[in-house]
Amino acid sequence: MKKKFIQLTVLFLVISSCNSKKNKEYLKQQIIDTENNFVKSLQENGLHDAFLAFADDDAILIRGTQVIKGKKDIDKHYKNQNTKNLFWKVDFVEVSKSGDLGYTYGEYIYSFQDSIGNQQKETGIFNTIWKLQNDGTWKYVKD
Repeated sequence: MKKKFIQLTVLFLVISSCNSKKNKEYLKQQIIDTENNFVKSLQENGLHDAFLAFADDDAILIRGTQVIKGKKDIDKHYKNQNTKNLFWKVDFVEVSKSGDLGYTYGEYIYSFQDSIGNQQKETGIFNTIWKLQNDGTWKYVKD
């Protein structure tokens, strides 16, 4: 009886481990899909609307030396910025063991016209922290 109990316990742990790995990969894909939808929203609706739509209520943005706290301040910061010329792609995603936080990083490309009308391109690295919401969606808490 004891041997059978040990065998069942080991089997349960193996099955749980497999489900945990599958769940983690599923959550990673959800975050990548959210990032891709974020980019799509920006290109369709502009910077202001996209950054508001994908923000957690308590999200912060770090822009240079400035920290922008909460959706109200994000709204003010991007009020007159409706560019659609920003693109990024996730190079890496990780999810916490608890499955409710994740982070991404990758390269972004921002295209714009300078003050004399020349087309310019700025590239850099982004890093975003994501939080799983009660409704099952992901919102950024830090960008």
